Amino acid sequence: MAATGRRRVRRIPGGAAANPARAAVARAFVGAINRGDLASILGLMASGYTFVDSVGRVHKGRRRGVAGWRQFLAMFPDYRIRITHALESGSTVALFGSASGTYAGKRGLVRANRIRMAAAWKAVIQGDRVRLWQVYADWTEGLRIINEDSRSC
Repeated sequence: MAATGRRRVRRIPGGAAANPARAAVARAFVGAINRGDLASILGLMASGYTFVDSVGRVHKGRRRGVAGWRQFLAMFPDYRIRITHALESGSTVALFGSASGTYAGKRGLVRANRIRMAAAWKAVIQGDRVRLWQVYADWTEGLRIINEDSRSC
């Protein structure tokens, strides 16, 4: 840190511009999620695919991964990820942005069931596939909406 209190920013070798193809794989995965395209999601999963949810639960395997995405996208059919920044180091791509969607519970796709939150994702890319997809987000609002909806009607 300089004497003025400002931080110096250094470009780390192997950082953001190291291999745009890895970032493209991560962005393609986001695109498939945003389209609700389960075939493309499956096609982009590596054979050893692992998903880590926002509370740290680990889900391993492509079959379990696709089943999880199918269930989640049925619950939030208009779920969208918006990426504002991406960083890369080696095989890891970090994505930053927001996630939004409407919970399709008892009340249906109503405004009261809409969520939007800041989020980040860690993708580990193996060749041209996603080996690890990890979500970092505060799901407090989403859980509140799901609980309220389950008590309604």
